[in-house]
Amino acid sequence: MTTNPSSVSPAVVRLARYATAELREIAGDDDDPFGVAETGLTWLPKQEHFAVRRGGRLVAHTGLVTLPLSAGPVETQVVGFGGVVVAPDLRGQGLARLVVTSALEHARTMGPQYGLLFCRPHLVSLYQRLGWRTLQDDVRVEQPDGPVVMPLRSMWVPLRDGAQWPVGPVRLRSLPM
Repeated sequence: MTTNPSSVSPAVVRLARYATAELREIAGDDDDPFGVAETGLTWLPKQEHFAVRRGGRLVAHTGLVTLPLSAGPVETQVVGFGGVVVAPDLRGQGLARLVVTSALEHARTMGPQYGLLFCRPHLVSLYQRLGWRTLQDDVRVEQPDGPVVMPLRSMWVPLRDGAQWPVGPVRLRSLPM
């Protein structure tokens, strides 16, 4: 019996390396594959990388990085999710859900109580379906010239049972992911 490769569910893999070549493999020559260039922000590279490979080609990615954060009087750490991208010709097939869900499972083993991500408004409903919650308050993030208010939507997800987001002004004490 032979299996049609396109009918096999793609598997998520951990990548030892993720750089421009891997991003181009997924997104092609798009100069702004995340649609955030107009923000003018400087972004932090991720430490861990999860990807979907289909037919030998990388087709989706999510990166994770642990970062310091303060919310009101609480000093804590979060697992930052970023670099979520799906090949343009394969969008709408559940690949973002697959790679983000796998990264979320791993994030639950990393220690922090919260996951954090920033996204464009039209993606909020996608993340909400995956259990993410919208932060109503502004989040300040570090930039080379000093902290700024994040212009994208800020969302969080509990990584521990019973975790509740702390009350008070939020400041990511690093570049955003």
